[in-house]
Amino acid sequence: MLKELPYLVYADEEGQIYTHPYLKAVGKSGEQIVIPQPEDFIPLPDGSKLFFLPKCPPVGYDEKRGHFYLLETLPFHKRKPCYGVAAFMAPGYVRCLLPAVDYADKDYLLPLWAYTAVGWYDDRYWVPAFLIEDNPHWHPSQYDDRTLLPKVEEKCRRFPNNRLLQHLRICATEYHCFAAKNAFYERWEFPVPTSPTCNARCLGCLSWQEPDSCEPSHHRIEFVPTVEEIVELTVPHLLYAEEPIVSFGQGCEGEPLMVGDTIAASIKEMRRQTSRGTINLNTNGSLPDVVEKIIDAGLDSIRVSLNSAREDLYHRYYRPKNYALADVKKTIKLAKERGIFTMINYLIFPGFSDTREEIEALKQLIAETKLDFIQLKNLNIDPYWYVRQMQLPYTAGIGMRRLVEELKREFPHLQFGYYNRYLDKNEK
Repeated sequence: MLKELPYLVYADEEGQIYTHPYLKAVGKSGEQIVIPQPEDFIPLPDGSKLFFLPKCPPVGYDEKRGHFYLLETLPFHKRKPCYGVAAFMAPGYVRCLLPAVDYADKDYLLPLWAYTAVGWYDDRYWVPAFLIEDNPHWHPSQYDDRTLLPKVEEKCRRFPNNRLLQHLRICATEYHCFAAKNAFYERWEFPVPTSPTCNARCLGCLSWQEPDSCEPSHHRIEFVPTVEEIVELTVPHLLYAEEPIVSFGQGCEGEPLMVGDTIAASIKEMRRQTSRGTINLNTNGSLPDVVEKIIDAGLDSIRVSLNSAREDLYHRYYRPKNYALADVKKTIKLAKERGIFTMINYLIFPGFSDTREEIEALKQLIAETKLDFIQLKNLNIDPYWYVRQMQLPYTAGIGMRRLVEELKREFPHLQFGYYNRYLDKNEK
Protein backbone atom coordinates (compact mmCIF):
# COMPACT_ATOMS: atom_id res chain seq x y z
CA MET A 1 0.00 0.00 0.00
CA LEU A 2 1.22 3.49 -0.84
CA LYS A 3 2.23 5.84 1.96
CA GLU A 4 2.14 8.94 -0.22
CA LEU A 5 0.52 10.01 -3.47
CA PRO A 6 2.18 8.82 -6.69
CA TYR A 7 3.74 11.35 -9.02
CA LEU A 8 2.05 12.88 -12.03
CA VAL A 9 2.78 11.22 -15.37
CA TYR A 10 2.52 13.07 -18.67
CA ALA A 11 3.38 12.56 -22.34
CA ASP A 12 4.88 14.40 -25.28
CA GLU A 13 3.49 14.55 -28.82
CA GLU A 14 4.95 11.15 -29.71
CA GLY A 15 3.33 9.46 -26.72
CA GLN A 16 6.55 9.10 -24.73
CA ILE A 17 5.61 9.04 -21.04
CA TYR A 18 7.50 10.92 -18.33
CA THR A 19 7.25 11.36 -14.56
CA HIS A 20 7.07 14.78 -12.94
CA PRO A 21 9.70 15.31 -10.23
CA TYR A 22 7.37 16.74 -7.57
CA LEU A 23 3.77 17.27 -8.79
CA LYS A 24 1.46 14.53 -7.56
CA ALA A 25 -1.22 12.63 -9.47
CA VAL A 26 -4.83 13.59 -8.87
CA GLY A 27 -8.10 12.61 -10.55
CA LYS A 28 -11.56 13.78 -11.46
CA SER A 29 -14.94 12.79 -10.09
CA GLY A 30 -17.20 13.98 -12.89
CA GLU A 31 -15.60 17.31 -13.74
CA GLN A 32 -14.42 18.08 -10.21
CA ILE A 33 -10.72 17.60 -9.44
CA VAL A 34 -10.25 15.36 -6.41
CA ILE A 35 -7.15 14.76 -4.29
CA PRO A 36 -7.20 11.02 -3.57
CA GLN A 37 -5.67 9.32 -0.55
CA PRO A 38 -2.57 7.15 -1.01
CA GLU A 39 -4.56 4.08 0.07
CA ASP A 40 -6.95 4.66 -2.85
CA PHE A 41 -4.25 3.48 -5.28
CA ILE A 42 -3.35 -0.04 -6.36
CA PRO A 43 -0.60 -1.17 -8.73
CA LEU A 44 -1.70 -1.01 -12.35
CA PRO A 45 -3.07 -4.54 -13.00
CA ASP A 46 -1.34 -6.84 -15.46
CA GLY A 47 -2.98 -6.70 -18.88
CA SER A 48 -3.84 -2.99 -18.58
CA LYS A 49 -3.02 -0.35 -21.21
CA LEU A 50 -1.79 3.24 -21.12
CA PHE A 51 -2.98 6.03 -23.42
CA PHE A 52 -1.87 9.60 -23.95
CA LEU A 53 -4.57 12.21 -24.52
CA PRO A 54 -3.67 14.71 -27.28
CA LYS A 55 -4.60 18.35 -26.66
CA CYS A 56 -5.46 17.52 -23.03
CA PRO A 57 -2.82 18.95 -20.68
CA PRO A 58 -2.66 17.27 -17.27
CA VAL A 59 -3.29 18.75 -13.83
CA GLY A 60 -0.89 17.98 -11.00
CA TYR A 61 -0.90 18.83 -7.32
CA ASP A 62 1.91 20.59 -5.43
CA GLU A 63 1.60 19.29 -1.87
CA LYS A 64 4.03 21.85 -0.39
CA ARG A 65 2.18 24.86 -1.82
CA GLY A 66 -1.29 23.30 -1.72
CA HIS A 67 -1.98 24.29 -5.34
CA PHE A 68 -3.07 22.57 -8.54
CA TYR A 69 -1.00 23.28 -11.65
CA LEU A 70 -1.89 22.83 -15.32
CA LEU A 71 1.06 21.53 -17.37
CA GLU A 72 0.47 23.01 -20.81
CA THR A 73 4.06 22.57 -22.00
CA LEU A 74 6.76 20.03 -21.29
CA PRO A 75 8.83 20.98 -18.21
CA PHE A 76 12.07 20.41 -20.16
CA HIS A 77 10.93 22.04 -23.43
CA LYS A 78 8.62 25.03 -22.98
CA ARG A 79 7.67 25.25 -26.66
CA LYS A 80 6.32 21.71 -26.91
CA PRO A 81 2.86 20.73 -25.65
CA CYS A 82 2.32 18.43 -22.69
CA TYR A 83 -0.45 15.82 -22.76
CA GLY A 84 -2.24 13.83 -20.09
CA VAL A 85 -1.97 10.07 -19.62
CA ALA A 86 -4.74 7.62 -18.74
CA ALA A 87 -4.95 3.92 -17.95
CA PHE A 88 -7.39 1.33 -19.24
CA MET A 89 -7.48 -1.42 -16.63
CA ALA A 90 -7.73 -5.15 -17.12
CA PRO A 91 -11.17 -6.70 -16.46
CA GLY A 92 -12.42 -7.10 -12.91
CA TYR A 93 -11.35 -3.70 -11.53
CA VAL A 94 -13.54 -0.71 -10.62
CA ARG A 95 -12.28 2.72 -11.68
CA CYS A 96 -12.53 5.30 -8.87
CA LEU A 97 -11.32 8.47 -10.60
CA LEU A 98 -11.08 9.85 -14.14
CA PRO A 99 -7.92 11.48 -15.54
CA ALA A 100 -7.34 15.01 -14.28
CA VAL A 101 -6.83 16.84 -17.57
CA ASP A 102 -8.08 20.01 -19.22
CA TYR A 103 -10.34 19.23 -22.18
CA ALA A 104 -10.82 22.85 -23.32
CA ASP A 105 -8.78 22.51 -26.54
CA LYS A 106 -9.81 18.95 -27.44
CA ASP A 107 -11.52 18.95 -30.85
CA TYR A 108 -12.11 15.20 -31.22
CA LEU A 109 -13.83 12.32 -29.41
CA LEU A 110 -11.68 9.84 -27.55
CA PRO A 111 -12.02 6.18 -28.59
CA LEU A 112 -14.28 3.91 -26.56
CA TRP A 113 -12.14 3.01 -23.56
CA ALA A 114 -12.64 3.46 -19.81
CA TYR A 115 -10.11 6.20 -18.99
CA THR A 116 -8.64 6.05 -15.47
CA ALA A 117 -6.31 8.37 -13.57
CA VAL A 118 -2.76 7.03 -13.23
CA GLY A 119 0.46 7.95 -11.42
CA TRP A 120 4.02 6.65 -10.87
CA TYR A 121 5.76 5.63 -7.67
CA ASP A 122 8.50 3.19 -6.69
CA ASP A 123 9.20 2.08 -10.27
CA ARG A 124 5.62 1.19 -11.18
CA TYR A 125 2.33 2.72 -12.27
CA TRP A 126 -0.56 3.10 -9.82
CA VAL A 127 -4.29 3.69 -10.36
CA PRO A 128 -7.16 4.73 -8.05
CA ALA A 129 -9.20 1.54 -8.25
CA PHE A 130 -10.14 -1.68 -6.49
CA LEU A 131 -10.71 -5.27 -7.50
CA ILE A 132 -14.39 -6.26 -7.55
CA GLU A 133 -13.90 -9.81 -8.84
CA ASP A 134 -10.90 -11.96 -9.64
CA ASN A 135 -11.82 -14.74 -12.06
CA PRO A 136 -8.85 -16.74 -13.38
CA HIS A 137 -10.90 -17.67 -16.46
CA TRP A 138 -10.53 -14.09 -17.70
CA HIS A 139 -6.86 -13.45 -16.94
CA PRO A 140 -5.02 -12.22 -20.06
CA SER A 141 -2.47 -15.02 -19.57
CA GLN A 142 -5.20 -17.50 -20.52
CA TYR A 143 -5.48 -16.05 -24.03
CA ASP A 144 -2.23 -16.60 -25.90
CA ASP A 145 -2.71 -16.29 -29.66
CA ARG A 146 0.13 -18.72 -30.26
CA THR A 147 -2.10 -21.48 -28.89
CA LEU A 148 -5.32 -19.96 -30.22
CA LEU A 149 -4.64 -19.73 -33.94
CA PRO A 150 -4.24 -23.49 -34.57
CA LYS A 151 -7.54 -24.05 -32.77
CA VAL A 152 -9.25 -21.42 -34.94
CA GLU A 153 -8.05 -23.10 -38.11
CA GLU A 154 -9.07 -26.56 -36.91
CA LYS A 155 -12.56 -25.54 -35.81
CA CYS A 156 -13.24 -23.58 -39.00
CA ARG A 157 -12.35 -26.71 -40.97
CA ARG A 158 -14.86 -28.71 -38.93
CA PHE A 159 -17.66 -26.18 -39.56
CA PRO A 160 -16.81 -24.61 -42.93
CA ASN A 161 -20.33 -23.34 -43.66
CA ASN A 162 -21.24 -21.89 -40.27
CA ARG A 163 -21.47 -18.11 -40.62
CA LEU A 164 -21.62 -17.57 -36.87
CA LEU A 165 -18.27 -19.29 -36.42
CA GLN A 166 -16.73 -17.16 -39.18
CA HIS A 167 -17.97 -14.05 -37.39
CA LEU A 168 -16.49 -15.25 -34.08
CA ARG A 169 -13.21 -15.94 -35.88
CA ILE A 170 -12.93 -12.24 -36.73
CA CYS A 171 -13.83 -11.25 -33.16
CA ALA A 172 -11.21 -13.62 -31.74
CA THR A 173 -8.32 -12.86 -34.09
CA GLU A 174 -8.85 -9.22 -35.10
CA TYR A 175 -10.66 -7.67 -32.11
CA HIS A 176 -9.12 -10.04 -29.55
CA CYS A 177 -12.39 -10.65 -27.73
CA PHE A 178 -11.71 -13.10 -24.89
CA ALA A 179 -15.22 -14.57 -25.07
CA ALA A 180 -14.85 -15.22 -28.80
CA LYS A 181 -11.51 -16.90 -28.13
CA ASN A 182 -13.28 -19.21 -25.68
CA ALA A 183 -15.42 -20.47 -28.56
CA PHE A 184 -12.26 -21.89 -30.13
CA TYR A 185 -10.61 -22.99 -26.91
CA GLU A 186 -13.95 -24.79 -26.23
CA ARG A 187 -14.21 -23.73 -22.61
CA TRP A 188 -16.14 -21.47 -20.22
CA GLU A 189 -18.32 -18.72 -21.72
CA PHE A 190 -19.31 -19.08 -25.40
CA PRO A 191 -20.67 -15.85 -26.99
CA VAL A 192 -23.60 -16.00 -29.41
CA PRO A 193 -24.18 -12.70 -31.27
CA THR A 194 -27.44 -12.83 -33.21
CA SER A 195 -28.86 -9.38 -33.95
CA PRO A 196 -27.72 -6.82 -36.56
CA THR A 197 -30.38 -4.32 -35.40
CA CYS A 198 -31.09 -2.44 -32.18
CA ASN A 199 -33.90 -0.46 -30.56
CA ALA A 200 -31.53 1.96 -28.79
CA ARG A 201 -28.80 4.38 -29.83
CA CYS A 202 -26.41 4.16 -26.89
CA LEU A 203 -23.83 6.94 -26.63
CA GLY A 204 -21.14 4.36 -25.92
CA CYS A 205 -22.24 1.62 -28.30
CA LEU A 206 -19.23 -0.51 -29.17
CA SER A 207 -20.51 -1.68 -32.56
CA TRP A 208 -22.31 1.38 -33.98
CA GLN A 209 -21.61 5.10 -33.86
CA GLU A 210 -23.08 8.05 -35.72
CA PRO A 211 -20.91 9.60 -38.48
CA ASP A 212 -19.88 12.63 -36.37
CA SER A 213 -18.90 10.48 -33.39
CA CYS A 214 -15.83 8.33 -32.70
CA GLU A 215 -15.11 5.05 -34.46
CA PRO A 216 -16.88 1.99 -33.04
CA SER A 217 -14.58 -0.54 -31.39
CA HIS A 218 -15.53 -3.23 -33.90
CA HIS A 219 -18.04 -4.05 -36.60
CA ARG A 220 -21.51 -5.36 -35.82
CA ILE A 221 -22.72 -8.73 -37.04
CA GLU A 222 -24.52 -8.27 -40.37
CA PHE A 223 -26.81 -11.31 -40.40
CA VAL A 224 -29.10 -13.32 -38.12
CA PRO A 225 -27.66 -16.81 -37.59
CA THR A 226 -30.09 -19.65 -38.13
CA VAL A 227 -31.20 -21.89 -35.30
CA GLU A 228 -29.17 -24.66 -36.94
CA GLU A 229 -25.99 -22.56 -37.02
CA ILE A 230 -26.41 -21.67 -33.35
CA VAL A 231 -27.23 -25.16 -32.12
CA GLU A 232 -24.45 -26.76 -34.18
CA LEU A 233 -21.90 -24.83 -32.13
CA THR A 234 -23.54 -24.43 -28.73
CA VAL A 235 -24.73 -27.96 -27.99
CA PRO A 236 -21.22 -29.48 -28.14
CA HIS A 237 -20.03 -26.63 -25.93
CA LEU A 238 -22.72 -27.33 -23.34
CA LEU A 239 -22.02 -31.05 -23.47
CA TYR A 240 -18.23 -31.07 -23.23
CA ALA A 241 -16.76 -27.70 -22.18
CA GLU A 242 -15.51 -26.94 -18.69
CA GLU A 243 -18.08 -24.85 -16.73
CA PRO A 244 -19.99 -24.08 -19.93
CA ILE A 245 -21.97 -20.88 -20.41
CA VAL A 246 -23.76 -20.05 -23.66
CA SER A 247 -24.34 -16.31 -23.69
CA PHE A 248 -26.61 -14.41 -26.09
CA GLY A 249 -26.10 -10.67 -26.41
CA GLN A 250 -22.59 -9.39 -27.19
CA GLY A 251 -20.80 -6.13 -27.90
CA CYS A 252 -20.53 -7.05 -31.58
CA GLU A 253 -24.28 -6.93 -32.18
CA GLY A 254 -27.42 -4.89 -31.67
CA GLU A 255 -30.15 -5.87 -29.21
CA PRO A 256 -30.74 -9.66 -29.07
CA LEU A 257 -34.42 -9.21 -28.16
CA MET A 258 -34.95 -7.97 -31.72
CA VAL A 259 -34.51 -11.60 -32.83
CA GLY A 260 -36.13 -13.14 -29.77
CA ASP A 261 -37.93 -15.90 -31.70
CA THR A 262 -34.61 -17.20 -33.06
CA ILE A 263 -33.06 -17.16 -29.58
CA ALA A 264 -36.06 -18.88 -28.00
CA ALA A 265 -36.10 -21.60 -30.67
CA SER A 266 -32.35 -22.12 -30.27
CA ILE A 267 -32.57 -22.46 -26.50
CA LYS A 268 -35.49 -24.85 -26.77
CA GLU A 269 -33.46 -27.10 -29.07
CA MET A 270 -30.37 -26.86 -26.87
CA ARG A 271 -32.36 -27.92 -23.85
CA ARG A 272 -33.96 -30.74 -25.81
CA GLN A 273 -30.48 -32.16 -26.35
CA THR A 274 -28.89 -31.40 -22.98
CA SER A 275 -29.64 -29.88 -19.58
CA ARG A 276 -25.94 -29.24 -18.89
CA GLY A 277 -24.46 -25.77 -18.53
CA THR A 278 -25.83 -22.25 -18.14
CA ILE A 279 -27.71 -20.37 -20.85
CA ASN A 280 -27.51 -16.62 -20.33
CA LEU A 281 -28.97 -13.55 -22.05
CA ASN A 282 -27.27 -10.12 -22.03
CA THR A 283 -29.88 -7.53 -23.01
CA ASN A 284 -31.16 -4.00 -22.57
CA GLY A 285 -34.35 -5.55 -21.19
CA SER A 286 -36.58 -3.41 -23.38
CA LEU A 287 -39.18 -6.03 -24.37
CA PRO A 288 -40.53 -7.93 -21.33
CA ASP A 289 -42.92 -10.07 -23.40
CA VAL A 290 -40.04 -11.32 -25.57
CA VAL A 291 -37.96 -11.99 -22.47
CA GLU A 292 -40.77 -14.12 -21.09
CA LYS A 293 -40.78 -16.27 -24.25
CA ILE A 294 -37.04 -16.79 -23.90
CA ILE A 295 -37.41 -17.73 -20.24
CA ASP A 296 -40.11 -20.23 -21.20
CA ALA A 297 -37.66 -21.82 -23.66
CA GLY A 298 -35.16 -22.62 -20.88
CA LEU A 299 -33.10 -19.54 -20.04
CA ASP A 300 -31.04 -19.82 -16.82
CA SER A 301 -29.82 -16.27 -16.23
CA ILE A 302 -30.23 -12.75 -17.52
CA ARG A 303 -28.07 -9.63 -17.38
CA VAL A 304 -29.80 -6.31 -18.04
CA SER A 305 -27.63 -3.29 -18.86
CA LEU A 306 -28.26 0.22 -17.63
CA ASN A 307 -26.22 3.31 -16.88
CA SER A 308 -28.69 4.89 -14.49
CA ALA A 309 -31.71 4.01 -12.40
CA ARG A 310 -33.19 7.46 -13.14
CA GLU A 311 -35.43 7.73 -16.17
CA ASP A 312 -34.18 11.00 -17.66
CA LEU A 313 -30.51 10.05 -17.35
CA TYR A 314 -31.15 6.53 -18.61
CA HIS A 315 -32.86 7.97 -21.70
CA ARG A 316 -30.06 10.45 -22.37
CA TYR A 317 -27.57 7.60 -22.67
CA TYR A 318 -29.65 4.83 -24.30
CA ARG A 319 -31.83 7.07 -26.48
CA PRO A 320 -34.38 4.23 -26.69
CA LYS A 321 -36.80 3.64 -29.54
CA ASN A 322 -40.33 2.72 -28.46
CA TYR A 323 -39.50 1.62 -24.93
CA ALA A 324 -38.73 3.23 -21.58
CA LEU A 325 -36.88 2.53 -18.35
CA ALA A 326 -40.18 1.27 -16.92
CA ASP A 327 -40.02 -1.64 -19.41
CA VAL A 328 -36.47 -2.44 -18.31
CA LYS A 329 -37.53 -2.54 -14.66
CA LYS A 330 -40.45 -4.77 -15.60
CA THR A 331 -38.04 -7.21 -17.26
CA ILE A 332 -35.77 -7.33 -14.20
CA LYS A 333 -38.72 -7.95 -11.89
CA LEU A 334 -40.20 -10.55 -14.25
CA ALA A 335 -36.93 -12.47 -14.48
CA LYS A 336 -36.56 -12.59 -10.71
CA GLU A 337 -40.18 -13.69 -10.25
CA ARG A 338 -39.70 -16.46 -12.80
CA GLY A 339 -36.79 -17.81 -10.76
CA ILE A 340 -33.85 -17.21 -13.09
CA PHE A 341 -30.61 -15.68 -11.86
CA THR A 342 -31.06 -11.92 -12.37
CA MET A 343 -28.20 -9.47 -12.87
CA ILE A 344 -27.77 -5.89 -13.96
CA ASN A 345 -24.78 -4.72 -15.96
CA TYR A 346 -24.29 -1.35 -14.28
CA LEU A 347 -22.22 0.99 -16.47
CA ILE A 348 -20.44 3.06 -13.85
CA PHE A 349 -18.86 6.50 -14.10
CA PRO A 350 -17.14 8.32 -11.18
CA GLY A 351 -18.94 11.52 -10.29
CA PHE A 352 -22.26 10.18 -11.57
CA SER A 353 -22.86 6.61 -10.38
CA ASP A 354 -21.64 7.50 -6.87
CA THR A 355 -23.73 10.66 -6.39
CA ARG A 356 -26.38 10.59 -3.70
CA GLU A 357 -29.24 11.00 -6.17
CA GLU A 358 -28.14 8.06 -8.29
CA ILE A 359 -27.43 5.85 -5.27
CA GLU A 360 -30.93 6.39 -3.88
CA ALA A 361 -32.50 5.59 -7.27
CA LEU A 362 -30.41 2.42 -7.53
CA LYS A 363 -31.43 1.37 -4.02
CA GLN A 364 -35.07 1.76 -5.01
CA LEU A 365 -34.52 -0.38 -8.12
CA ILE A 366 -32.88 -3.12 -6.04
CA ALA A 367 -35.68 -3.06 -3.47
CA GLU A 368 -38.41 -3.18 -6.12
CA THR A 369 -36.94 -5.96 -8.26
CA LYS A 370 -35.06 -8.09 -5.67
CA LEU A 371 -32.30 -8.65 -8.24
CA ASP A 372 -29.47 -11.05 -7.38
CA PHE A 373 -26.28 -9.55 -8.72
CA ILE A 374 -24.71 -6.26 -9.86
CA GLN A 375 -21.90 -6.34 -12.39
CA LEU A 376 -19.88 -3.14 -12.06
CA LYS A 377 -18.53 -2.25 -15.50
CA ASN A 378 -16.47 0.88 -16.15
CA LEU A 379 -18.23 2.79 -18.92
CA ASN A 380 -16.13 2.98 -22.09
CA ILE A 381 -16.62 6.54 -23.32
CA ASP A 382 -14.95 9.93 -23.71
CA PRO A 383 -15.37 11.39 -20.16
CA TYR A 384 -15.74 15.00 -21.27
CA TRP A 385 -18.30 14.11 -23.93
CA TYR A 386 -20.29 11.93 -21.54
CA VAL A 387 -20.52 14.70 -18.96
CA ARG A 388 -21.76 17.10 -21.64
CA GLN A 389 -24.26 14.71 -23.24
CA MET A 390 -25.65 13.67 -19.86
CA GLN A 391 -25.81 17.30 -18.68
CA LEU A 392 -24.24 16.34 -15.37
CA PRO A 393 -23.91 18.98 -12.65
CA TYR A 394 -20.51 20.11 -11.42
CA THR A 395 -20.32 17.83 -8.42
CA ALA A 396 -18.23 14.97 -7.07
CA GLY A 397 -19.48 11.59 -5.91
CA ILE A 398 -18.93 9.94 -2.53
CA GLY A 399 -16.50 7.46 -4.09
CA MET A 400 -17.02 4.13 -5.84
CA ARG A 401 -15.69 2.12 -2.91
CA ARG A 402 -18.14 3.81 -0.51
CA LEU A 403 -20.97 3.17 -2.98
CA VAL A 404 -20.32 -0.59 -2.89
CA GLU A 405 -19.88 -0.64 0.88
CA GLU A 406 -23.20 1.16 1.37
CA LEU A 407 -25.09 -1.19 -0.94
CA LYS A 408 -23.59 -4.24 0.76
CA ARG A 409 -24.73 -3.03 4.17
CA GLU A 410 -28.27 -2.28 3.01
CA PHE A 411 -28.71 -5.35 0.79
CA PRO A 412 -26.73 -8.22 2.36
CA HIS A 413 -28.17 -10.75 -0.12
CA LEU A 414 -26.85 -8.81 -3.12
CA GLN A 415 -23.80 -10.13 -4.95
CA PHE A 416 -21.24 -7.94 -6.70
CA GLY A 417 -18.80 -8.80 -9.45
CA TYR A 418 -17.75 -8.29 -13.04
CA TYR A 419 -18.46 -11.51 -14.93
CA ASN A 420 -21.40 -13.71 -15.84
CA ARG A 421 -21.96 -16.69 -13.57
CA TYR A 422 -21.74 -20.38 -14.29
CA LEU A 423 -24.66 -21.77 -12.30
CA ASP A 424 -25.05 -25.13 -10.72
CA LYS A 425 -28.72 -25.93 -11.15
CA ASN A 426 -29.34 -25.66 -7.42
CA GLU A 427 -28.03 -22.08 -7.45
CA LYS A 428 -30.81 -20.69 -9.64
